Amino acid sequence: MSGTPGSARAALTDDEAADFFGFAGTLTDAERSKLAELRALLDERVRPHLADWWERAHTPVELRRDLAALRLEDDPALLADGDGDDPRPLFTGFKNFELARCDLSTAMLYGGQVSMFRTLVRQGGSLTQVREMDARIRSFDLTGCFALTEPAHGSDVARGLETTATRHGDGPDATWTITGEKRWIGNADASELLGVVAKDAADGRAKVFLVPRTAPGVELEPITGKMSLRIVRNSNIRLNDVTVREADRLQGIDSFADLARILGSLRADVVWFAAGMQAGALEAARRYAMGRAQFGRPIASYQLIQEKLARMLGNTTATLALAVSLTGLDERGIRTEAQAAMSKLWSADRLRETVALARETCGGEGITLARDVGRFFADAEALYTYEGTREINALIVGRELTGIGAFV
Repeated sequence: MSGTPGSARAALTDDEAADFFGFAGTLTDAERSKLAELRALLDERVRPHLADWWERAHTPVELRRDLAALRLEDDPALLADGDGDDPRPLFTGFKNFELARCDLSTAMLYGGQVSMFRTLVRQGGSLTQVREMDARIRSFDLTGCFALTEPAHGSDVARGLETTATRHGDGPDATWTITGEKRWIGNADASELLGVVAKDAADGRAKVFLVPRTAPGVELEPITGKMSLRIVRNSNIRLNDVTVREADRLQGIDSFADLARILGSLRADVVWFAAGMQAGALEAARRYAMGRAQFGRPIASYQLIQEKLARMLGNTTATLALAVSLTGLDERGIRTEAQAAMSKLWSADRLRETVALARETCGGEGITLARDVGRFFADAEALYTYEGTREINALIVGRELTGIGAFV
């Protein structure tokens, strides 16, 4: 078409808009087929219920089994195109993209297990621990969560860790007593094991213990009144002289540096989530703009609305490109801490802008759950903060640029 005022042409599909430059074209047929299965399940089992779940702060824990049944982590068709026992990192990224494109809470309900907790065990456990637990974690036969943040310590938890672990005895028969508190722990009350980070009372170094949720001395208190991630249950955890075995300590973690290495590998997930949420917000805003008429025309035909949609598409596309690039660096083993930090802070900034534009596009309807953008708008605030605040990530990048650490 000529592009003259008022001219019309076929609109982009949601998929074309979400992946404007065709990054998914690098996926294999098996990978695209599996993502289609995931989207079909989300469309059938999740999308129709999101507004109700979000308003009631209801967590559909049963969804985890449905998602696990798709074998997103170990389908032989995916492994045939990957390296070793896992799908390709690019597929894993697009899996996270699709989950967040539907709903960030659903992404966290599933990903808190197969990404965060599984990574903690796989990278922090001994060969024996990984061999005994990995398949069970992958299938959700064994559930767990990661408990790091404390009531008084988030960004400074590396220096300020107050939860302590005291060792009794030596060798494999030794035990530990853990005392302290954790806050904002997602999926805790739906997990059998809590991956608790504690400071060794003897040497001050960080250790991680797999604490049974039902162990004597463990108390969970749900956090209510949240404005973000309402479908995910977060808990405060109190540990009152909880006894665990040496065999329940992740043997590959003996310092906060070991833990930071694991956390760094998870930052790519956040960038994929940011891209997916923007795609979902863009789709919801465009759907509203195409159907909402004012002054006798769809608002999608007005220049100011089209400019907002174009900015949203640009942000989404750029964030997706960054996610693909960061994943490639990770896959080659050359991703730096500063690259991960920059990716997280920049993508979270773009997410905040995109969901705000989506909210503006929908006008007053944008604050209703029925239009979806209000949920993306609220949930963006959670992603903006977790996996490192903007300020902390900016200081990591600044240290890399200048060679000067500006941390207090």
